[in-house]
Amino acid sequence: MQATQRGAYPLSGKRPVPQAPPPDPTATGSRGRSRVQRREARAGFALILPALVLVGTFILFPLGFAVYISLTNWPLIGPYHFIGLANYASLVHNATFLHSVLFTLLYTAIVTLPILVIGYFLAMFVRSNRRGATVFRTCFFLPFIVGLTTLSFLAVVELQPSYGTVNVVLSALHIASINTGWTVHTGLALAAICVLVVWLASGLTMMLLMAGMQSVPSSLYESADVDGATFWQKERLITLPLLRRSIALSLILSVVGSFLAFNQFYIITDGGPGTSTFSVVMEIYQTFNTSMQVGLASAMSIVLMIVVGALTSAQFRLLEKKDA
Repeated sequence: MQATQRGAYPLSGKRPVPQAPPPDPTATGSRGRSRVQRREARAGFALILPALVLVGTFILFPLGFAVYISLTNWPLIGPYHFIGLANYASLVHNATFLHSVLFTLLYTAIVTLPILVIGYFLAMFVRSNRRGATVFRTCFFLPFIVGLTTLSFLAVVELQPSYGTVNVVLSALHIASINTGWTVHTGLALAAICVLVVWLASGLTMMLLMAGMQSVPSSLYESADVDGATFWQKERLITLPLLRRSIALSLILSVVGSFLAFNQFYIITDGGPGTSTFSVVMEIYQTFNTSMQVGLASAMSIVLMIVVGALTSAQFRLLEKKDA
């Protein structure tokens, strides 16, 4: 029995002292990483905290307060009462509001496609580095820099009967009479405003699409040239597919800008003749400024925000499906 016990241990005959298992480096590393991650999270939150405060103060709180006002009969001056969804229900029977919505839809449908098409052809014209391209880019983009408000005031002067430049030129070309009243006829007023907006917004679309065109690798066009592709085949098979995101961004900006149109209608026609050129934003402005119905105007604003948000979301979803 003694021999057996001696054989089970080293030759010294001493029983080995049991040692504790070595520490697990994985556990220590995970604790260290978790501390680092928490420290980085706190630092990141501290960095974005000013932005969160600004967004909450100037966006989220006013938006929530506007939603609350839309649920009341807020008269701007005097007491108000909570009326629930009554303001929203009244919009269904508000003929002026419904007409403004239809007019805004018509205006959006008229200007969106010409802005995209003209902007695309302008981008094709100035995307190369040929001589004079910079001058043309500046000239085409200049109306957007000048601004819609300034151009609208200029249009009021140039569209005047008898002495306005538009009537003088068109009468010399035997296209229209020199006494044509552009702002007193619904169709003529809408046509003049649409031409003005297309002229202004095409420059912005040109810049967006030109930036996308210049990012297309030249090797793709060189390979197409080797295969004998024509200019329009390269545009259709190479440029257009790679410009899908730029085109989507241009369409979103055009649609949102058209739904929020106010300056050109307010300055050029003042919603006239009558209320035939009332946009949605003009109707909201009139409801608030003239009728002092703050609750109803807030309800109109919330509806407009929902419509614009839905259209923008639909365009983004359509883009994601195409990319997939």
